[in-house]
Amino acid sequence: MAESLLQASRQRRVKAMTAAAGSASQAALPLLLCALLAMPVAFNGMSPSSSVGWYSWDEQEFSGHSATSRLLINYPEPYRSQILDYLFKPNFGASLHILKVEIGGDGQTTDGTEPSHMHYALDENYFRGYEWWLMKEAKKRNSNITLMGLPWSFPGWLGKRFDWPYVNRHLTAYYIVSWIVGAKRYHDLDIDYIGIWNERSFDINYIKVLRRMLNYQGLERVKIIASDNLWEPISASMLLDAELMEVIDVIGAHYPGTHTVKDARLTKKKLWSSEDFSTLNNAIGAGCWGRILNQNYVNGYMTSTIAWNVVASYYEQLPYGRSGLMTAQEPWSGHYVVEAPIWISAHTTQFTRPGWYYLKTVGHLEKGGSYVALTDGLGNLTIIIETMSHKHSKCIRPLLPYFNVSHQIATFVLQGSFSEILELQVWYTKLGKSSERFLFKQLDSLWLLDSSGSFTVELQEDELFTLTTLTTGSKGSYPPPPKSQPFPPIYTDDFNVEYPFFSEAPNFADQTGVFEYFMNTEDPGEHRFTLRQVLNQRPITWAADASSTISIIGDYKWSNMTITCDVFIETPGKGGVFIAGRVNKGGILIRSARGIFFWIFANGTYRVTGDLAGWLIYAVGQAEVTAQEWYTLTLTIKGHLSAGMLNGKLLWSEVPVNFPKNGWAAIGTHSFDFAQFDNFHVDATP
Repeated sequence: MAESLLQASRQRRVKAMTAAAGSASQAALPLLLCALLAMPVAFNGMSPSSSVGWYSWDEQEFSGHSATSRLLINYPEPYRSQILDYLFKPNFGASLHILKVEIGGDGQTTDGTEPSHMHYALDENYFRGYEWWLMKEAKKRNSNITLMGLPWSFPGWLGKRFDWPYVNRHLTAYYIVSWIVGAKRYHDLDIDYIGIWNERSFDINYIKVLRRMLNYQGLERVKIIASDNLWEPISASMLLDAELMEVIDVIGAHYPGTHTVKDARLTKKKLWSSEDFSTLNNAIGAGCWGRILNQNYVNGYMTSTIAWNVVASYYEQLPYGRSGLMTAQEPWSGHYVVEAPIWISAHTTQFTRPGWYYLKTVGHLEKGGSYVALTDGLGNLTIIIETMSHKHSKCIRPLLPYFNVSHQIATFVLQGSFSEILELQVWYTKLGKSSERFLFKQLDSLWLLDSSGSFTVELQEDELFTLTTLTTGSKGSYPPPPKSQPFPPIYTDDFNVEYPFFSEAPNFADQTGVFEYFMNTEDPGEHRFTLRQVLNQRPITWAADASSTISIIGDYKWSNMTITCDVFIETPGKGGVFIAGRVNKGGILIRSARGIFFWIFANGTYRVTGDLAGWLIYAVGQAEVTAQEWYTLTLTIKGHLSAGMLNGKLLWSEVPVNFPKNGWAAIGTHSFDFAQFDNFHVDATP
């Protein structure tokens, strides 16, 4: 069907795409394609008859952050490498050109916490968390990939008891620069862009201090992007402050709805949609992605669009489940899904290269949709056309004003040096109704036999075409992964890992606090290797972190379960720990999590509560508990009743449980105190 949509002939609505041969030799500015694909490049305005100039096509970006790749590292081979290939391998899948990562700051950042490289003032460890691993895997597949870092939260010691990272600007700048230096020293990773504070207030003097410290460390090449929030007030601040204008390289805004503001354009800086998408990765999410990839540039002059997030590799019931370019949330089974946004990305990333330019002749189609054209200045040309309908391209934010897309015929004319092009490769996607759906299908080549250099495309709604001189595109594939399976109903972890590949235990997803593998050098016995909660003060938060630390695990559908875990309270007097079942919330909603929480405290008491905050108290009493001793806790939940044991002896029983009906298992501490956990076991068989 789609093969018949293309004809080489003159038709209505001529859109001239002209390239002066003399301009083709101009040096290309470096172009960074993002690990979060978007379709953008600096654009000032055009009319169909205007002559074409080239504009730097900065980046197409995809990013992984906010603890959204937590489960990916736990995947067994070969499935983990296959997932990474779909994301980063050139000319295979999404072929991402930039990876934006979170600089772990120990705080909740949407779907979990990511550990900092400096939990405490005198602490440095550049092997915590999975971001180092993810960046190296991306580089392994594409050595030219651009890397970007942005903090969401910061460790508490930087705030000196204030929830504010700018109390000591030099100290915070040192902390960020240390992360950049550590990336190079320990992982041979060159960070290209650094942000300020995700979606929170910026401090003008801090940005200046950061630039000076980067330069002092010989990191002049690291560029600053600000402020990863709204276009204002950062744009106006730059216009009023010459030094600020000089030190900021890129203005980044989040979820701009394909539009910028006048002040941002007046700065003449690169404009990026530095976070976008965050939409369910079904056909509508793919339509959202296809539309904004083109229109962020066409409408808003944005030369980069960063999609949150790169891969949905976190428990689906956490906030914004399946809002990644693909889904990989079952490391226990190996199952993953290459979702439609991967192939929407490929329409742009596989047919452009760092250093390409947008042509000035881009714009909207007469009956809905948009088109852009890019060139390497050496004769290659890529044209991307989208006709996403309003119904099938709504992003999660912002509100999308109504528009109409209908059947149309569009004619394009190649002039100047492009008139010598004889053949264009054609790649096609059809979204909308499942019965009509195609994803990244290669059609027959388009031969330009007409001496006028024109060709015509018949367009229906919810389509995406890429027409290109490049012949390297491909739709990569692997054998189907294993079938989807629920989390194992019987699960055990003794944490006996002497040299862990990763600092956190498999499948545990920290929601407040940080739980890491730990070796007790003074305990040669059963508890030599444990899992330890390692924060001793509340971080500078981005979200509403809970007052108690917590790490969740398992199947959200679990109802009846028995959880057993050895626990060790390190803080005398005020320390406390818990195990829990049917935990019903996580991520940015963790403060309001309900469930059945079984607590013991160093002061010799126990408590049973129906929520993490401890407001719903079901039972209290005395227990033979103190700090610096190991105890075994057992929590049994069956139907509407629950019971708890301490060291195998019944401590409380027949506590009613009416809500919630299901949820994860969990461990945690009463406050930000050190504590250890060992020999975790859950039995959730029906």
